[in-house]
Amino acid sequence: MNYKTIANVLGKLLIVTGSFVVFPLICSLYYKEDDLYALAITGLITIGLGYPLWRYFRNYQDLNIKDGFFIAFFGWILISAVSSLPFMIHGSIPSFTDAFFEMMSGYTTTGATILTDIEVVPHGLLFWRSQSHLLGGMGFLTLTIIFLPHGMGGVRIFRAESSPGQVITREKFIARNRDTMIWLWGIYIILNILETLLLCLGGMSIFDSLCHSFGTVSTSGYSPWNASIGHYNNAYFDWIIIIFMFLGGMTFMLFYHMAQGNWRIVRINTELRWYVGFMFFFCAMVSWILWKENTYGLMDSIRYATFQVTSILTTTGFTTADYEQWPQAAQMFLYVVCFIGACAGSTTSGIKIVHYILICKFGVAVIKHIFFSPMSVVSIRLNQRPVEPQIINIAVFYFIVNIFLILGGGCFMTLSDQMDYTTAMSSVIATLMNIGPGFGGVGPSQNYAFISDTGKWFLSWNMLVGRLEMFSALVIFYPSFWKK
Repeated sequence: MNYKTIANVLGKLLIVTGSFVVFPLICSLYYKEDDLYALAITGLITIGLGYPLWRYFRNYQDLNIKDGFFIAFFGWILISAVSSLPFMIHGSIPSFTDAFFEMMSGYTTTGATILTDIEVVPHGLLFWRSQSHLLGGMGFLTLTIIFLPHGMGGVRIFRAESSPGQVITREKFIARNRDTMIWLWGIYIILNILETLLLCLGGMSIFDSLCHSFGTVSTSGYSPWNASIGHYNNAYFDWIIIIFMFLGGMTFMLFYHMAQGNWRIVRINTELRWYVGFMFFFCAMVSWILWKENTYGLMDSIRYATFQVTSILTTTGFTTADYEQWPQAAQMFLYVVCFIGACAGSTTSGIKIVHYILICKFGVAVIKHIFFSPMSVVSIRLNQRPVEPQIINIAVFYFIVNIFLILGGGCFMTLSDQMDYTTAMSSVIATLMNIGPGFGGVGPSQNYAFISDTGKWFLSWNMLVGRLEMFSALVIFYPSFWKK
């Protein structure tokens, strides 16, 4: 482990994070509220911790893959910890456990909250809270890579923070890793700006538009209102956010190819076709159930169902209605959607659609091989290219381990908090898949405030495992990881 180089990168990470305090500070000055001091002190402390680390170790630039995993894991914990300071200093969230949970939820784009009344929190702190989505959606480590010297090994950090789905699809933009990050962030910022403008055109305030755009494109879910998007009861806002949640769930590589005019790659993308298919099927089924059961009229059934399915499938977590009041059949379909996490290479989490594609194709190939053509070699293809057996093993293994983590986590939560099994299982699913709201005690009209400190730390761990998509978060527990 190159600890001096790690200190250099973590120092740069702290500087970048501390510098972003300027935007909540502007917000606090504009609204003339009492959170200015807490934000200013946080910025000074964060930069004050980061600058000496970067300054003293700036000449150490040799990173290996172990260093990348170490930075990816501890970087998220470090930033969530220092970002908790303004809430504790101000007193909005006096408990470090609660503040850490809130910020880990923000940076991992989970959207789970312990705040029982969001609307009493000052605007500057609310912007700081929503800004964590903006930084975490694309991965704040990828933002740090932009400021690293060329050749420092940023690709190793990117590999540690990226999802297994990107390994499967082998997505690449351009050869130079820092240039790739600039392209990614450019596309990401453009989508945020475009959604902000469209929401403002519909009459939403600039503050609310920015907060909701941060939570939409990053597929995260924090809103400055207790009722989330349901606060507005506005069809225009619902459909704009649906569109950008869908875009946030797409592979960002496809936006790059669209900008280059390379539409053939978009047309042959297997995961995109399945993504659209999944979305259409679940939206249609939930809409039909709501309409059939007279929960809403036809158009409102389509609107509410499409919003909630898109929100959960993209792991965003916004809500426009209390879906636990919907018919049981509609809730069952939403529960199934919790296990699906849009496209690899997007801002979403969860079990990506590409995993389901490979598992389904692998299952069909095995059945054909066993029962119909035992002497044949069946090729599994993705994007019109054959897939190596090792890649299929990754997809199957990733799915199985996620299921075991959910079952084991549900048992842990029932023991630690004596909660009912519905709430226990749902709290683990909602945090591990980075969805936010779930069912039972953590449903759309509830929050996570009632959970014990032990439970909150465990669920914070689940958020990190889900955001790093398991492998990067678990590999550090292997004894061999720490050996030379």
